[in-house]
Amino acid sequence: MKIREQKLLFDVVESGRSIQVWCAGRTFVDYQTDRQLRRAIEREFEIIGEALSRLLRIDTAAAQRISQLPRIISFRNRIIHGYDTIDDATVWGVIEGHLPELLEEADSLLRESAQ
Repeated sequence: MKIREQKLLFDVVESGRSIQVWCAGRTFVDYQTDRQLRRAIEREFEIIGEALSRLLRIDTAAAQRISQLPRIISFRNRIIHGYDTIDDATVWGVIEGHLPELLEEADSLLRESAQ
């Protein structure tokens, strides 16, 4: 894997970990009532989705090892283009239910590329 692909995966992991740090000790109600927190998390999801979209264009085999790749890219598009229809419960559900798996997969790809 080339440096460019590693950088994209690093961006995914870095943004995902940022989301986890910001949400640590917080509740769904905290998320709903803190506009700045919501916007910051949405931005990190935009970065994740864009990085994976770019990875798909330049290294299809690596990108396809991300199990929810099409859904992640669609989620990014929804946040950007359908910002007024974003459901807070959906975002929170992604944070709790899907983000850990994505981070594990991206981290695994990064570790493999370092060998």
